[in-house]
Formats: sequence, structure tokens, C-alpha cells
Amino acid sequence: MEGFSTRTYGTSAPDHRPLFGETSARDRIINLIVGSFTCLLILVTLISAFVFPHLPPKPLNIFFAVCIFLSSATACILIYWYRQGDLEPKFRSLIYYILFSITMLCVCANLYFHDVGR
Repeated sequence: MEGFSTRTYGTSAPDHRPLFGETSARDRIINLIVGSFTCLLILVTLISAFVFPHLPPKPLNIFFAVCIFLSSATACILIYWYRQGDLEPKFRSLIYYILFSITMLCVCANLYFHDVGR
């Protein structure tokens, strides 16, 4: 087993890339951090939509919350399919883009809910 300790694949340097869609520990940590941050921001935004600036909530705030929720549901479905192995690894950047878009939508919604800039 001495000759099989590292994978080189015909190159002089060892290759530590995962094979066949396996995720490395680094990728799992990045996914966890990005997902947790996005979920926290979505939760804050949904709560803010119903509580701020006063009760009862404005209809436009409810509309923002519904749009963010539907976008989040789409992202959750893609993430579920990716984790099941139904999507190729190249879709990971699409998932990151969708999560970034949702994050920006949440920031805009929170700025509107809290009347920042008025």
C-alpha cells in the first residue's frame, strides 16, 4: 500500500480534488456558512415584514415577504436536489447566485421596512 498513499494521476504533484461529486470539508463549511447567513437574514426579513413599522402590517410588506419566501423555496428545492446528487456540481455556482440574489432582496426589503434613508 506504500505506492497508493497519494493520488497523482500522472502528474508530479498529489491531487487532492474529490472524485465524482464528493464534497470536501472546505466546501461543506462554505455551504453551511452561506446557507446559515441567508436563512438568518430571511428569517429577520420575514419577521420584520409583519412587525415593523407597526401592527397591522402594510400590504406591501406582506407582498415583499411572500416574494422572498417563494424565492427561498426555489433555492431550497435546488439545494435539496444538489445534495441528493440529482444536479451536477456546476449548478453550485447557480445556487450561490440565487442565494446572493435573495440576500440582496432581503437587504432591500429590510431597508424599506425600517424606513432607512427617509
